[in-house]
Amino acid sequence: MSPGVFAAVTFAAALHAIWNALVKGGDDRRMRMGAVVLGHVPFAAAACVFVPAPDAASWLHLAAGILLHFGYQLFLLRSYESGDLTQVYPLARGSAPLIVALFSVLVLGVELSPMELIAIATIGTGIVSLAFVRRQDGQRNTRAAMLALVTGSFIASYSLVDGLGARLAGTALGYFGWLAIGNGIVMLIYLAATTPDVLGRVVREGRGVVLIGGGGSFFAYALVTWAFTQAPIALVTALRETSIVFALLIGVFVLKERLDLAKVASTMTTLLGTVLLRFARSSS
Repeated sequence: MSPGVFAAVTFAAALHAIWNALVKGGDDRRMRMGAVVLGHVPFAAAACVFVPAPDAASWLHLAAGILLHFGYQLFLLRSYESGDLTQVYPLARGSAPLIVALFSVLVLGVELSPMELIAIATIGTGIVSLAFVRRQDGQRNTRAAMLALVTGSFIASYSLVDGLGARLAGTALGYFGWLAIGNGIVMLIYLAATTPDVLGRVVREGRGVVLIGGGGSFFAYALVTWAFTQAPIALVTALRETSIVFALLIGVFVLKERLDLAKVASTMTTLLGTVLLRFARSSS
């Protein structure tokens, strides 16, 4: 991976943690999530003016990606309604590579090396321990842990789909621009059908989230989508998951969430396993 790609993905990881903190940190999380997703659309529309349309070969991936991102956003929102940023975010991000590995073995028949098995065991240890991290009130929060695991499955799925789709599209920014617009339309329809008052609050109260959260989220994943075309998807995904560290710092120092040794150890163990897994996959 070149230094330029490394720097771009690391910056994207920081932006990703920031917009997640914006959603988690507000009282009206549904409005904030809607503002972030709808905030993609003006940036995406502007970008699409200057880049070619994605090749037709990528359209199936594009449609699947739109639905997977929407599912990810819904379950992430429900996760944040139940648990802390410092529990939900590491569990969702850290579980994604584990899910990809399990899918490869059970469905695709991929054989894993000893290093990959060690990495999976490390991630598993971190995930299990995160599932029993306590909430602010000292109670265990297994509901948030389960929702975060489902969120992680969506992350794993859209990473694979978008990585392949961007390569088929022939234009990483064009592919993600169309995906972001499609995702915004789906979110708009969903909010209008389920909670129409949220759309009004986005206009009245969420303009800052649209600009900062939507813009930051758009540019973060635009950089990642571009990186998918410049380096192996496994390496890009691994580096992006350093956002776990940024989320831990934001959760503790900005959102004032409870910090304890178990939460730190769980987060670091999950991150270590992720790095080991991706290193093993890239070197095998």
